[in-house]
Amino acid sequence: MGILNGRSSNPASGGARSRRPWRSLAAPLAGLALLAGCGETAAPPARPPTEVTAITLAARDTPVVFEFVAQTQSSREVEIRARVEGFLEKRLYNEGDLVRTGQILFQMDPRPFEAALQSARGQLAQQQARLDMARADLGRIRPLVKVGALSKKNLDDAIGTERQAQAAVLSAEGEVRTAQLNLGYTTIKSPLTGVSSFAKLQEGSYVTPGAAGLLTYVSQVDPIYINFSLSENEMLKFRGEIAAGQLRFPPHNDFEVEVVLADGSQVPDRGRLDFADFAFSEETGTFLIRAEMANPKGLLRPGQFVRAHLKGAVRPGALLVPQRAVLQGSKSHYVWVIGDGGKPEQRIVEMGDWHGDDWFVARGLRAGERIVVDGAIRVTPEASLQIVDARPAAGETGQPQRQKAAEAWPGQQERLKAGPSGGGQAP
Repeated sequence: MGILNGRSSNPASGGARSRRPWRSLAAPLAGLALLAGCGETAAPPARPPTEVTAITLAARDTPVVFEFVAQTQSSREVEIRARVEGFLEKRLYNEGDLVRTGQILFQMDPRPFEAALQSARGQLAQQQARLDMARADLGRIRPLVKVGALSKKNLDDAIGTERQAQAAVLSAEGEVRTAQLNLGYTTIKSPLTGVSSFAKLQEGSYVTPGAAGLLTYVSQVDPIYINFSLSENEMLKFRGEIAAGQLRFPPHNDFEVEVVLADGSQVPDRGRLDFADFAFSEETGTFLIRAEMANPKGLLRPGQFVRAHLKGAVRPGALLVPQRAVLQGSKSHYVWVIGDGGKPEQRIVEMGDWHGDDWFVARGLRAGERIVVDGAIRVTPEASLQIVDARPAAGETGQPQRQKAAEAWPGQQERLKAGPSGGGQAP
């Protein structure tokens, strides 16, 4: 029966078949256990903290330096002209050299004027002789009139002749002085110490007084003027900041002026403001400001373009942040402020002027707050920060930094508004 039904009559063989299904399930179950163990070890590790540097903001009275494009001007410039007509005999200076007061620049032919002086002296001698004769006649006539030998008319005629002779002598003396002056004008001297220009007329030229008698120029360069212009927008900006307590000028606007040359070198001497125009130019919308500066070595020449640094202004209680800490969003600037527990907070800020490598903060931050300086581009609102204190900002040392005044250079105002490019989330 067992064989016909397909079943073994051996009990042992039936037990072996009954255990095979459990063995066949053991391998899949072991694989599932292995997979489950692998899933536990593949869990992502926690994100490491973002390493940043930070500074604590402190309000300080910060000296500022305003920078303007300027041009030098001679403090005194004179035209050297001929005062008499004649032939130009010699040029006695080196063109472009420094000349001294009283130094001879040109010599005209003096011979015609020497002859004129001699003639005038002769005329004076004649008139002096006539005066002597008139006085002698008057001395003889007076006693004769007293005794009645001559009439009163004879005395009056003698007195009149003597007075005419005196007048003629005075006139002749004037002619002598005129001839002496004209002779002196043939030697043309510099009226001041300064830098000479080129000679406009050469030896042998016939010169006359007036417009055609211009021979050269001499420009005084010690002291020298430094001219620059202030726009109406700049003036209104300064007034607004002063009224708001954000800016303080020195007493009586007594700014110290430094000059920087085109190659970046600084002139060792210092100047002071000495003049401000009373009206704006209708053509440029600016008004002139002038500084006077000593120039004993002649480092500056008239017409030279330089940069003028005005020192003496202070921004009281100013906050300075490094430019690299400020990021540019789509519509505004922002910084990362470190809040309680080291959590970063994105803060919209309004920046003021540049100050060396820093920016003045106009609005948005307070003294005592900490901001991210380096690594700000990697910060997100959910980031965990590893904070390292940064070195003090440049402006925190109290040393004056150069600050370009608005519109001092073309396009600078746009650069101030644009600010540095930066990453991170745009506010």
